[in-house]
This record gives sequence, structure tokens and C-alpha cells, in this order.
Amino acid sequence: MKRSENKNKIRERKSILSFITIPVMVVVTLVCIIPFLYIIAMSFSSPAAIINNRVSLWPVNFNFDAYRSVFSYPNFFRAYGYTLIFTIGGTLISLAMMVLFAYPLSKEQLKGRKFIMKMVVFSMFFSGGLIPNYLLVSNLHLTGSIWAILLPFSINQFCLIILINFFKSIPAEIEEAAIIDGLGYFGILTRIVLPLSGPALATVGLYTAVFFWNSWFYPLIYLNSSQYPVMLLLRNIVNGSTLAVETGGSGAQFALSISVKSAVIIVSSLPLIVLYPFLQKYFVKGMTVGAVKE
Repeated sequence: MKRSENKNKIRERKSILSFITIPVMVVVTLVCIIPFLYIIAMSFSSPAAIINNRVSLWPVNFNFDAYRSVFSYPNFFRAYGYTLIFTIGGTLISLAMMVLFAYPLSKEQLKGRKFIMKMVVFSMFFSGGLIPNYLLVSNLHLTGSIWAILLPFSINQFCLIILINFFKSIPAEIEEAAIIDGLGYFGILTRIVLPLSGPALATVGLYTAVFFWNSWFYPLIYLNSSQYPVMLLLRNIVNGSTLAVETGGSGAQFALSISVKSAVIIVSSLPLIVLYPFLQKYFVKGMTVGAVKE
């Protein structure tokens, strides 16, 4: 009888919790989706419809003028190519370097481990600043090359801590059995640890890819104009359309600038939106397993 009563109480609590959480999640979802749908509608609507405030969640006088303006911008596809190089290459380099850094730090018997961890945490909050970083990159003769973006930002302390804690959660008995079978630490890392670390690698990889994809400030400082990524190019498009309106543009130009800005938002965010559903299950698991800091 007691067990059945306890089960009934648990079911009642779950039903009450569902009754509260489901409406909240629906509201949060709508708050996130409705502005994005509005931006999509603005990007496909005509300037006249935008001026007359006729656009809501569905395009009015459907057209591709804003996207033609974005895609016809000089060097747009070259910039997209550089963005893919920075995103893919930077993510792969970052994962390789952070894995090689995090795996030894996950071992309690490593000498000097506590000091290194303190330095990692210290560097999360304190850095040299922009000018010392620029002087360092310049003295290494990296300015004007893609390595100025790929190498200095290859290790993120927060992602490193996620990997360290995930590696520590792997049972030590598995590695001990591998050592008995004759595997070295590098073999254990490549054959056992990495195949078991899919969620953590997907989480860190997604964080890193988003950083490189959205980066525009550091490319503006370190790269030549012919090497600009798409985010920096799109920023210039937005600033150019805004400047044209502020210097005496007509109402049609103002509406077109709004639709161009909306198209820029869609073009810049769509690849990551498409990628995220494939990594979501790994992302959630990787965050929960590697979220406990030392």
C-alpha cells in the first residue's frame, strides 16, 4: 500500500511539474522563434511593404532583392570560403591542441598538475590585452596570414576544463586494462578515450566553430582586406547600407537597407542553425558530464 501511495504521489508531482514547465517552455520557444520568423519575412518582403508596416510573420510581395544585394557584393563568396577555412581548420586545430592539453591534466598523478590548472583558471580572468596580443602576433610574423586567426585562439580555457572533467569521468579500469594489453598513453587516447568522448568533443567543437564563424574583430585587426571572413564582409554591408540612408537616402532605400540587414542575419546564422540539430544530443550530454569544475 505504501509503495502504491508513493508512486501516486510521484505521479502527481510529475503531472504538476509538467503542467507548469510545458507552458513556460512553449512561451520561451515562441519568444525565440517569432523574432526569427519576422526577420525572415522582412528579408523576403518588398520595400513598399516594409515602409507601410504590412510585414508581420509572412513575406509581403515576395522577392529576393535583399539576397541579390548581399550575394552580389564583391568578394562575397571568397569571404565565405575564408570563413569555412577558419571555422573548419580552427575547430580541428583547437580540438587537437585541447585534447593533447586536457588528457594529461586529467591525471591526478601528473607532477605540477595543480599549478598548471591554477594558471589555466587565472588566464580565464586576466589577459595581456589587445595591444600585447597584437605585438606578439606581429613579432611571430603571423599578421596577414590565416595562422593569425587559427593559432592564437586555438585553446579556450572553459572548453579545456570541460574536456578535463569529461576525461576524468572515464573509468580508470578501462585504461588499466589497456595498459596491461600493451597500449601506451597515446594509444589509449586515440583508441579508447577519444571514441568514448564523442559528447564532449561535439560540445567543445560546437563552441569553437561558433566562435570562429562569428569572429570579425580579430580578422579586422590581423588580416588583409582580401582575407576578410564573411562576418566582417556582412558587417561592412550593413554599415554601408546604413550610411547610405543616413546621408539622405529615400524611404525606399531605408526599407531596402532593413531588408538587407535581415538577409544578412539569415545568411550569417543559417549554417549554424542547420548544424545544431545534428549535435544537440551530444551537446546536452557533454555539458552535463563536463560541467563540474574542480
